[in-house]
Amino acid sequence: MISLLIGLGVSLIVTLVGTPLLINLVHKLHYGQYIRQDGPQSHLVKRGTPTLGGVVINLAIVLGWAASALYRYIAYRDVPSWTALLVLFAMLSMGLLGFIDDFAKVRKKQNEGLSVGGKFFGQFVFATMFAVLALLMPTKNGFPSAQAGISFVEHRIVSFEFAGRAVAIVLFVIWVNFLMTAWTNAFNLTDGLDGLASGSSMVAFIGYAMIAYWESYHLKGAGHSGFAYSVSDPQDLAILAACAVAACFGFLWYNTNPAKIFMGDTGSLALGGLFAALSITTHTEVLAVVLGGLFVMETCSDVIQVGYFKMTHKRVFKMAPIHHHFELCGWQENTVVVRFWMIEMLFVLVGLVLFYSNWLVGSGLF
Repeated sequence: MISLLIGLGVSLIVTLVGTPLLINLVHKLHYGQYIRQDGPQSHLVKRGTPTLGGVVINLAIVLGWAASALYRYIAYRDVPSWTALLVLFAMLSMGLLGFIDDFAKVRKKQNEGLSVGGKFFGQFVFATMFAVLALLMPTKNGFPSAQAGISFVEHRIVSFEFAGRAVAIVLFVIWVNFLMTAWTNAFNLTDGLDGLASGSSMVAFIGYAMIAYWESYHLKGAGHSGFAYSVSDPQDLAILAACAVAACFGFLWYNTNPAKIFMGDTGSLALGGLFAALSITTHTEVLAVVLGGLFVMETCSDVIQVGYFKMTHKRVFKMAPIHHHFELCGWQENTVVVRFWMIEMLFVLVGLVLFYSNWLVGSGLF
């Protein structure tokens, strides 16, 4: 618990102190946000607002986890897990892709950075690297397999021996690519209003912090978790999720309406990558659809809008993603943001209930 609190505290301090420093730096460099001209007209006043706020979010999560890991090593000689480093790789690699996109926007002085093809290619490269590393990296504890050196993913592949290991590996790489691409784009689409992505992300990561902490508690206390596949190194995953909560909370202080800084793709892609990686490493890929329900809703609205328009040349929503639809319906920006936070809270609550119910059934207590 102390290590988790240290991670929370350091991440929060880094964002609260580092964000205003970044705002001043971005102002001096004239790296302001460029607003899409076809969006709500009320957003045009946001032109020039500092962007690249995701840099401090990423830094806060890394430093928070590192401080926690240092404490655990000094106090208990507890060595950081490969699983945590793998999750951090997913976050930082996607954050790097987002940084390149943001930097291209400010250099071109327009709202278009990397091409769609370029962004998808970057996501494919980093997601594939994550999948390969996941197959190679050993776990810190004996779960999910007692065999030394076997990774948490390879354990799942062994269970598909009927299809052949090579086929199973290829399917896993494809699955990881789908998840990484889907979640990074979902978080990116949600980042359209002041405080919407940062606040919703904070709520979503609270869910994962609770899930990973629950697994960690029962792994130590009972020797099993009540799941078919026990979570590998859940304490590190709980700390990472908690650091993400604190980083989003601290950033929200400056990102709430009227925002003094935007997280940009540097933040949204990184948080999406972190969410996807947590879903994979906690074996909750399906449950993640509920835990990140708001992001799924935003993505579906965009897919429906584009698909329906191509077929009929008509629109289902006044504008997509759906948060812009409600703005154009007359809702104030703050109203949309807070109500969407509430929707995400409900999704996380339902997700936690489903998680706990599954644990009761799996542990034989129900």
